[in-house]
Order: sequence, then structure tokens, then C-alpha cells
Amino acid sequence: MKFYNIIVLALVLINLVFANPIKKKCIVRNRPSNPSNGSIEYTDNNTPTDPANEAPNNGASDTTTDMNQYEIEHINTLDKYLAECTVLLRRNGDFPIGKKNKKIYLYGNGVRKTIKGGTGSGDVNSRSFDTIEQAFTKAGYEILTKDYLDEYDKIYEKAQTEFNNNLWKNSSGNFFAMMGAIMPEPDYDIPYEKEGDVAVFVLSRVSGEGSDRKPIKGDVYLTDTERKMVLDLAKGFKKFMLVLNTGGPVDLSGLEDVKNILVLSQLGVNTSKTLVDIITGDKYPSGKLATTWTKYEDYPTNENFGDNDDTDYKEGVYVGYRYFDSVNADVMYPFGFGLGYTDFEFDVKSAKLVGEKFEVSVSVKNIGKFKGKEVLELYLSKPGTTIDEPYQILVNFAKTKELKPNKKQTLKLSFKLSDFASYDEKTATYILDKGKYVVRVGNSSRNTKPCGIIKVASKINVRKVANKLGKPEFKDFVPETKRKQEKLNGVKEFTLKTSSIKQETINYDKKYEISEEVKALSNEEKAKLVIGAYKDGNESVIGNASITAAGAAGETARVADLKPVVMADGPAGLRLSKDYYIDESGAHGIGGYGQTETPKDVEILHQYTTAIPIGTAIAQSWNRQFAELCGDIVGSEMEIFKIQLWLAPALNIHRSILCGRNFEYYSEDPFISGAFASSITQGVQKHNNTYVTIKHFAANNQETNRYFSSSNASERALREIYLKGFEIAVKEANPKAIMTSYNLINGIHTSESKELTSDILRNEFGFDGIVMTDWVIKMGGNNKYSGPIATNVVKATGDIYMPGSKSDYENILESLDNGDLSVEELEISASRIYNLAKELEI
Repeated sequence: MKFYNIIVLALVLINLVFANPIKKKCIVRNRPSNPSNGSIEYTDNNTPTDPANEAPNNGASDTTTDMNQYEIEHINTLDKYLAECTVLLRRNGDFPIGKKNKKIYLYGNGVRKTIKGGTGSGDVNSRSFDTIEQAFTKAGYEILTKDYLDEYDKIYEKAQTEFNNNLWKNSSGNFFAMMGAIMPEPDYDIPYEKEGDVAVFVLSRVSGEGSDRKPIKGDVYLTDTERKMVLDLAKGFKKFMLVLNTGGPVDLSGLEDVKNILVLSQLGVNTSKTLVDIITGDKYPSGKLATTWTKYEDYPTNENFGDNDDTDYKEGVYVGYRYFDSVNADVMYPFGFGLGYTDFEFDVKSAKLVGEKFEVSVSVKNIGKFKGKEVLELYLSKPGTTIDEPYQILVNFAKTKELKPNKKQTLKLSFKLSDFASYDEKTATYILDKGKYVVRVGNSSRNTKPCGIIKVASKINVRKVANKLGKPEFKDFVPETKRKQEKLNGVKEFTLKTSSIKQETINYDKKYEISEEVKALSNEEKAKLVIGAYKDGNESVIGNASITAAGAAGETARVADLKPVVMADGPAGLRLSKDYYIDESGAHGIGGYGQTETPKDVEILHQYTTAIPIGTAIAQSWNRQFAELCGDIVGSEMEIFKIQLWLAPALNIHRSILCGRNFEYYSEDPFISGAFASSITQGVQKHNNTYVTIKHFAANNQETNRYFSSSNASERALREIYLKGFEIAVKEANPKAIMTSYNLINGIHTSESKELTSDILRNEFGFDGIVMTDWVIKMGGNNKYSGPIATNVVKATGDIYMPGSKSDYENILESLDNGDLSVEELEISASRIYNLAKELEI
């Protein structure tokens, strides 16, 4: 296997080094034939582009700088909302600075190495991307730190070369050992100005698929250089802001003297312009944290996070703010926290309980000097009568429209009590315990006021199920801290009528249909339907297996005259190859991982998609309308490029800030995760024949040895935290497909678990779509657990094994012959793939 990995990596490196130069002529296929006449606000490379002035050319443009109308419209749509994804952690009134002063000092690795999103399948190939330096320059600023930036580039390049050489040496050329590896930020000694008018330090961090973050300087911690520079600049400059161009938390302890801190995050194509707009005051931050930011030492100890074999989720349901609020820990920036350039006050106007639905009306007023938007968050504290409960959980949220100073708006927030029932493992039942349920409203988890009390006279069984996911060899953490007795005088009380909630019992007897057309196929054809359309070589290995769309991750097999269902990666947009060519065998990307050398004398074609913000940034907007617009952009581009399944959104939980793929995911909270996945799904699926694949189902919370690591967790933790978001998305938005995760749960591969796929997903959640594996490949190594096999996936009611290989196909046929797999089991899965392909032909 090691030899094979060396071959894979060699092909990648040869491809990157020896790829043919790209011709200047650009042909964009599948360009919209009827672009709208929207106003044009965005320009590329300082050159305004107006499609009305373009000569007719059957979809081709003469230069690579001519933008298509869909690109312009999508970038303009994003630009109106991106500042809502940014979170102001501290402010002292020095910002915004206005537009009079056009000189600025820019420091930090993010000035020229600005990050628009993470690495791996989450990366998106937009036409172009401006760095922060370029964005300030285009806005007319004189950058006063050119010498510093030039010297930093030299130091960074040298450090990166050394890092790459050591990585190659230490990994023995193993591609998968190197996948996602990120060089920690280096220390350096470069002279810099310590006094002046306005300075911004941009601290960037990147992570990605295949590797986890590390609690070291240059990653979770600031380097000594960064810390010294930030403190010097904060002390010496009249106005100073620390900007965090990161996909997740960094430890900001020891920076108390820094009075202005902005989480810019990674916002896709217009990341840098958004920062300029916020600094000048053209836009304002209105985001809230979707994950707690605090000192690294404050996070609950994940004893064996990153263990090669077993990761024990001993914290149970006490994840993120559920832990911090329950133990009353003093955190730096709590869940749901975020400032703006202005201030707000809120006042509870009324509350009511109708049946089991609680609704509160809250007035929000802008009491500051700038316009802005505010978020209200609704929390529920359960009584914990028979089972322990977190101090509070999020049950809804709402965001105001833009409010000018002294203007107000009334928001209504509601929830159904049964939607947040607790899971009792002893009885395998979702319950509402006897006692008082306190509802709170506020603008962070640490700034709330009670707005209602719901009294439940006796325990209510909401849904009777069965324990399905195994039992770990440990007991879940239970906080020793006792809740403080709070004064609830004057808070209106309501009594829940038990009859308002009807108990549901799951029987696990769902019948699966078999298509008559599938019955008529040969066993070989049926087997091909449940295996991805593979091709020999490294393209399939690293998610570039499609021959229908260049750079798409994969597609279904061409069986019985069916057209393939084409799948492309995400979740920060549609991931396709920028440059490609077409030959008799199909479309081939140029310059990416696993793409072979380009033949001579082929016509080089180009295609461009729009990079939307990373998942974490979208969630930080706390604006579901914006999330749906992001989905709408992706769905529109899927129509243009003939992609049917987008391998996104990803909604795993931010269990640990070290997970290298957290940037793709939304939050430490399952309600936020499910809500935003639902909104993006609705945006994508409103288009014709464009669908999502929500992922990774489930408990995919570390990248280290992700193919063979078991996430060991209690049934309660899995159901209340790690499956809850998927349940919300399935019931609210009806996604067409779901992707299982690489990892195991309590020793069983998720893709091979009939209990997870059939019993919980299909029977309990009511999902009736396609279930696919993640891109499974056969790997060697000394691991405690073996990898999944295609037969077991089909037996678990999985529908397609991706990306597929000849051995996977043969495994299905052999299992039919020896009786390990029945024809009926095969036909059930094959029917779902067949029916989807037929549906897409309409």
C-alpha cells in the first residue's frame, strides 16, 4: 500500500510541476443563455465588466478576466451579507475610521496570505481572489508596510520549503499521511513601526481535511512574534485592530490591552473587501459566535482526542456552552456573543403557551450611534428531575432588520417543547421530565433574562424508540456543580396540558420498494448501480472521479441507458476544476490533485464557481435567510454546470476546537447546525434537479486516522448532540441524499450500521432518499478496526459505495454468489439509485 501511495503522490507532484501552460482563450461551458440585467457592482482586476458590452460569442469570452453575469450577480448578493458573518469581540469606539485617512499600516501573515476557506474538499475554485493588501489598495489606500511584507514573504517561503521537505521525509512519501498537513506560523524578527495613526494586524490560520489542529504556537496559540507585535501595535498606534482570518478559535489570552478585535473568519471570494468595508464603516459586523471562544485550557479535556483507534466522548451531552454554562466556567467569549458598532437593549413584551408551543414577543431597540442588527437567542432550562440536564440549550433565534439609532423592532420567537425532549437510555424514550422549564431570551448564552416558566405536572413520554447504537465502556460526565437558585418572581408561569403531546412509538417496520425495471436488470447491472462509476488510477482516490464534469468528485455508473448522477464537492461552494479539456473519454481537470498530464494541442476550457463563506462563518451570521441565499447561489451554479448532487452541507458538531475540519461545520450546537443545514438545503433544492448530500452521518469529529477511528459515545449523547442536527434537517428540508462518515461508532462503521441507516435515519427520522458512503479507499496499516466493505454497506440499506472500484464491484457479485448478500437487498439499494437517475431525466 505504501508503494501505491508513493505513486499517487508522485503523480500529483508531477502534475503540479509539469502541467502545460494554460492558453489565454477562455471558453466557459454551460453559461446561462439569458443573464438578467442586474446592476454591476463588482469588477475583476480593476476592469469593470458589463455583459451588455460583450460581443456575441456563443458563450465564450476573449480573456480570463471577463466575468459571466452569474458570477457578478452571485458576488454582489454575497457582498450585501458577508459583514453579518463577522464577530466583533472587543471595541473601544475607534472604529470605523471613515474614508478621510487613506494611509494604513498592515501587519500579519493574513495581509498577503489571506485565507478565503479551508483546504481539501471544502476549497472552491473561484475566478480570482484578492488578498487584504490588494483590497485596501483597490480602495485607494497607501500601504505603509511594504518592506515588512516583502521580508515576511521571504521568511515564509523559506519556512514552507523546509516544512515540505521534512514532511516528505518523515511521512516516507505517504500521501495520506501528508494530506491536510499545515505548517505552523513561523517566528521571525522583522523591524516594524510601533507608532502611528491606524494599524491592522491580520492573523490567519488555515486547517483542512485529513489533519487536525494542534495546541501549539503558530496554530491554536499565537507565536511569540505575533503576540509581541500585537501588543506593541495596540500600545503605540492611535487606532489599532486585531483581525482574525481564521476558521476556528485561537487562544486570545494575554491580549487584554488590545481594545478592538474582529473575527473576520473566512468569507469566500469577498473576504478581503468585507474587511475594508468594516474598517471604513461602509459595512458593520453583526455576527455572533456559534462556538465558544476561550483559553485553550478552559475547554473540557478530551482525553484521547486524536487517538488512532478510539476516541471516547466521555463528556456526554456537555459539549460547548452546555458544559461551560453548566459548570459556571468563566469563559472569554461565550456562545452567541458578538458586538457591533452600536448597542441594543431588549425588553420582553409578552409570552404565551398554546398547546405545547411557547411564543415570546421581544422589543429590540438600537440605543447607540450607528446602524446595526441584533440577534435574540431563546434558551430552555430543563428541570433535571430524573436525568441530569445541561443548564440550558438553544431552542430558537431571530435577527432584526437593520435598525438605525433609536429605532426598534419586535421579534417573535417560538418553539415546541416536544422538539427538545431528552433521551432516557433506560427506557429508550424521549421524555419531558416532571418539573419547571425556564425559558430565557438574550443576546448570548451568558446574557439572558427569564421570559416564561412552563410547568409539567408529570413525566411525558414523547417518542418510544429502541437503543440502537451500542454502549461505550464508560459513564458520561455529570457536573458536580449545583445550579444556583435564581429569583423568578414576576416571571409568568404556564401549565402544559399533557394531552397536547401525543406519544409516538417507532416500530422499525418500514417497507422498501423494488423497481420492476431494476428486477429486470442482470445482477452485474444491479451491482454497478450500487458502486460509483470508478476508473483506474488516483482520480477516484482523491475525489476527482467524474468524467462528465471536470473536477467533480464522482458519479453513478452508466447502466441501462441511464445518465449518470454527477456529484461535486462543497461545502463552501461548488468545487470544480478551473481549467479542463475534453476528449473522447470525457472531461478532465487540469492542475488539481490526481489529474494527469495535459495532452498537447487540446483546447483548454475554463469554468468558474463562487466561493461562499465557510460553514462556521455562515452560522455566525445567525441569519437563515442568508444561508438560504448561499444555497440558492450553489443551486444556480449546479444548474449551469449540470451537477445533480452537491456533497454538502456538512453539519458535524464542533466537539473540540482541534478538529481540522471544523471550518466546514456550523457550530457546537445541534440546533444551529440543523437549522443552517436546512436553510442551505432549501436554497439548493429550489432549483431544477439540484440536490444536497448532508454529511457526515455521524460523529465525524476528528481527522486523525479518520478511516479507522471509533467515536465511542453513549446513546443519549449521540441522539441529543450528534444526530439531532441531521434529524432537524431531514424533517424540515427533506434533503435528497446523506453521506455517512468514515469513522466507526462504538466499534461499527457508520456506513455498515443498519441500526444507524435503516432504523434511525429511515424509520425514526423518516428519510427516504439516497445514502452514500464517503470516498472509501482500501488502505493498509496496523489498525484496531478494519475498513468497510461494499456488501456490508448494501446490507445496511446504504445505496452507493463511493467512489467505487473494480474490487468493490466484484465484492458485491461474490457476496451474491455465496449468499452473504441477497438479491432483494441489492435490488432495494439499486432501486433508489435507479429511480433517482430516472427522476433526473424528466
